Parts: sequence; C-alpha cells; structure tokens
Amino acid sequence: MRRSALVLAIAATLLAATPVFAHAAATVADAPAAAAPAVTASSADNSAATAKAAQLDKLYADFWEASLKLNPLQATFIGDPRYNDQMPNFLAKDYIDETNRFNEEWLAKAKAIGPEGLTGQALLSYQIFIEQQQDAVDGARFHNELLPIDQFNNLALMAVQLGSGTNAQPFQTVKDYDDWLARASKIPAIYDTAIANMREGVKEGIVQPKVLMVKVIPQLDAVIKDKPEATEFWDPIKNMPKNFSAADKARLTAAYRHLIADELMPSYRRLRDYIANDYMAHTRSSVGMSALPDGKAWYAYDVRTQTTTDETPEQIHAIGLAEVARIKKEMDALRVQVGYKGDLKAFFHYLQTDPRFTFKSEKALLDGYNSVYAKVMKGVPRDFSILPKAKFEIRPVEAYRAKSAAGGQYQPPSMDGSRPGIFYVNTYDLPSRKTWDMEDLFLHEAIPGHHFQLSIQQEQTGLPMFRRFGGFNAYVEGYALYCETIGYELGMYTDPYQKFGQLQAEQFRAMRLVVDTGIHALGWSREKAIKYMLDNSAMSPVDIEAEVERYIAMPAQALAYKTGQMKISELRAKAAKALGPKFDVRAFHTQLLEDGSLPLAVLEDKMDRWIATQQH
Repeated sequence: MRRSALVLAIAATLLAATPVFAHAAATVADAPAAAAPAVTASSADNSAATAKAAQLDKLYADFWEASLKLNPLQATFIGDPRYNDQMPNFLAKDYIDETNRFNEEWLAKAKAIGPEGLTGQALLSYQIFIEQQQDAVDGARFHNELLPIDQFNNLALMAVQLGSGTNAQPFQTVKDYDDWLARASKIPAIYDTAIANMREGVKEGIVQPKVLMVKVIPQLDAVIKDKPEATEFWDPIKNMPKNFSAADKARLTAAYRHLIADELMPSYRRLRDYIANDYMAHTRSSVGMSALPDGKAWYAYDVRTQTTTDETPEQIHAIGLAEVARIKKEMDALRVQVGYKGDLKAFFHYLQTDPRFTFKSEKALLDGYNSVYAKVMKGVPRDFSILPKAKFEIRPVEAYRAKSAAGGQYQPPSMDGSRPGIFYVNTYDLPSRKTWDMEDLFLHEAIPGHHFQLSIQQEQTGLPMFRRFGGFNAYVEGYALYCETIGYELGMYTDPYQKFGQLQAEQFRAMRLVVDTGIHALGWSREKAIKYMLDNSAMSPVDIEAEVERYIAMPAQALAYKTGQMKISELRAKAAKALGPKFDVRAFHTQLLEDGSLPLAVLEDKMDRWIATQQH
C-alpha cells in the first residue's frame, strides 16, 4: 500500500508477524483401483485426517480468541467491540515476554498435532499457521521495542485517529464513550514506557536515525494544544449523539476534559520534550540497519518475512536494477509517442512542473478520483466475477497526519460491515499531486486492488479467522501492484499520460528494490538514495524524500510490492500459455483471490494445481 504503517501497525504489533516461506506439501499420486483391505485403510486414513482437521480448526479458533485478548486493538480494527476499553502496554517487558510465550506455546500446540494426512484447505491453513508462528518466534531476538516511534510508526498519531471518532474506535453509544475513556487512560503509561525504552536503546546503541526523529517533533506539536476543545480528542464531544441523556452528556464532557487536559496532553508533552531535548542528541547519522547491533541479521529477517522468499538483499538489488532499466526504456518510448522533443530527464521535469498536470483545488482532486471510480467499475465485470460485499468510500487524509502520509492509502472495512473500506487521498501539498498518477493509484489502493483483495479475504467465512484477517505483504502488495498492470483491460489508460502514471508507479516499486537494499545492506546514504530516484523517475523531490525516509523507517517492507507482482504476473503468463483458448482471466482472478493472502511459494503451488485441473 502507498501508505504509512499507522493504520494497522499498532494493532498488529508483536503478534501479527508476516509469515515466511511456506512450501506446499507433496500431492498424492494417482493409484489404480485397490482391493477391499486398502479401501478400508483409506477410509480410516480419511477419517483420521478429518478428525485432525477438526482438531486444528478448534486450535485456530482458540488461538484467535486468545490473540484478541492479548491484542485488543486488533479486535477493534476488525470490528469486534468486546475489548474496546482495553489497551495493554505493548512496549512493556512483561507484555513482550507474555507475547513471546504466547507465540511459542501456540506453535508447539500445532506442531504436536502435525500435518500428516491433511489435504486442501486444511493443509494450507496448517502450513500458514506454522510459518506465521515460527516467524513470530524467530523475530523475538530483535528488539523493536527499543525503537518505539518514528514518523511512520507513531502510536501518538494512532491514538489521535482512534480518539477523534473518525477511525476504528466507535463513538455511537454511552458505552462506546466510556470504553474510550478507559482505553485512553492507559496511553500515558505507554508513552512513558516508550521514553524508558528509548533510554535503554541509547545504552544498547539501538537508536533511530536523526533524519526520522526530526519529523516526529512537528507531528507531536500538531497534536499538543493548551485547551482540550482545540484537540482532535474533543471531536467525539462535539459530535455527541443527541439521544444521550443530559446527565450522560454532562458527565462525559467533564470526563473527556479531564482526560485530555490532565492525562493525555501532559503525556504528549513528556514524550515530545524527551525526544527533542534528550533523545535527539543520541540519534545516529547513519540510516541503514547494518549500523545497528545485529543489524545485518535483523534486515535479513525483515527481507525474508516481507518477500516470503529466500532471496538475499544482493539478489533483490540486482533484480531491481534490471527492472529499472527495462521500465525506463518503456517510459522513453512513451515520451516519443506523445511527441515530447526533449530527453527523458527533461520529460520527467515537464511532467512534474507543467500546470496542466496539477489540480486546481482539493475538491477537483477528490472529484477526479470519484470519476476514476465510476470508470473502473464499468470495466470490472470483464475481468472479475468475484466481488466484495463491503461498501467503499473515498476520503481525504486527515490534516494532522497529511504531511507525513503517502499519496493514497487504504483501510479495510470492519468485520460486520459497519465501517466501509476507505481509500484515503492525500490533498496536502496539492501541487505535488499529479493528474497522471490518478488511475494507477486508484487501481492499486482501491479497486480492484486492496479493496477487492482485503474485503474478499475477510468475507471468506469458511477460512480460519487468522487467515481472514492476516496477510503476507508480498501477496497483498504484489496483487495490488499487479492490478495497476491490467489497467488497459479495465478500460483505463486511454490517455497516454495515465499510462505513464502506471509506468512511473511500476518504476517506483522497482527502484525500491534498489534503494531499500542499498540503504540497509549496501551502505547507501539517504542522499544517494534520493539522487537515484530523482535520476530514474518523474517523482517529485517532496515525494522522493518522504519515500526514502519511509524505507529507512520500515526496512524491507517496500520490497514486497515488486517481488509479489512479478510472481503473480509470471503465474498468469504460465496459466495463459498452458491453457491457451481455455484460459479465462475471470477464473484466474477468482483463484487468485478466493483463498486470501498466501506466501508466494504456496500461491505458486496452488495455481499450478489449478492449471492442471483446467487442462483436463
């Protein structure tokens, strides 16, 4: 997703680690008709496998319930209201130790049952669960809690989103209002633990790059206000339902004023002052993971979990260089097609600076995306027969986080459908938002990208909950980037400049392979990364700076997009070649989407089996 990690990162903290490479088990070979005893044995085997699958389904259900209790924010984000009043201290040692024990125990429970005899979805779920839990166990050696805040992963901003009434935390009933009072009262202790952890990080030599932390100060300054009524935390009081009793209105107003003035704002000031007046002096000038203790292994772990492959940073870097060169040639061909006389670099400058490619107002930008929405939906039936039930909305990014947010981002709907899927459009720095970037961005973030994939996955009620609400970045982001490449099929890119937008977006993801590995494995500086992206794309300096700092803050996350897209495009080409006239793109997309997010190796094995069934 072209987004910060704010929307779901805290909800997934310490629990929802992305699973690593999971291989599908060997398939059962065809056999001739067997004698009666063999049939009996087979029946017994089938019965045992059925019983084992049922045992595992119960384990997955119990695991899910336990995970929501341990991580109540995760429950809130999927629309389960049972724990809306709870907020554990995610950064505290006791909580981290409890989480590590949790992951080890559930891994052991599943391994004790084992995969023997499982087939189909039962085997698939087992593979995913084992790899997910093993990955979480493996990640315990790396101390993320010592790096608790940066400009993208910022609980202080997440708290504002929750407490403003515009995000996952509901504010519809008196109980909802009391739930937030209880939950928010735990926030100051988390900030104080963040400060303590940063102090420990200073001692251990595990500190953030200075270039990231200087961006955090203005984020916090934008939240801190002298009067409670001036904060976003006051918005639920301003928007209090009219049917609340006078007594409840008075009680809640007084309670929220106390919460904000006497608890939240002082904790924000403590966090802000520590970072500005103490931590900043200890931040590092280096930007790569390799500069940290155990940093090389830490980054290798991130690469493995984000890509679900065994490719090394050096291999990924080489793939990126080749893709950047290929896409650059296509860009140059399009430059010739539109009749631009200058060279490619001049063409990039023209696309960034000519007023014809800018929006006159925020309304014009939002209206433009609504027009794209209507256009895409006309083309969807040609390529897709599986559609989500969830509703969908387009909204502008909130002002308090717009400066550091990506150009567009998607938030999935709630489990019960009460909250729609939301495509957030960033209207900050309007001149940097380009008209030629609209169609590809919508295809990726909204339809048929994240909105289709994440909503359809959540709606697969036959899957275990950990699969419905889990995810592998290489699949999730790879699929969304793949959706950009099929724009022509959906009736998009009729304007060659919109096609340039797609090439630009693909180049953007290819450059990430080069830059992310360059920063964290090959010793690149922030300045070298920025120059590389300026030289090879039409991205604005503002966007490039934000993106490079995103890669610094979230190592390896950006590698997932192109890795996944290349695999999905490869699988489609394989299916089209093998099936010839029998190839049905709608059936391919159904197979791609109906089982939810999978590690790339598991996806390939699944699609290979589907191709084989279509050939007969």
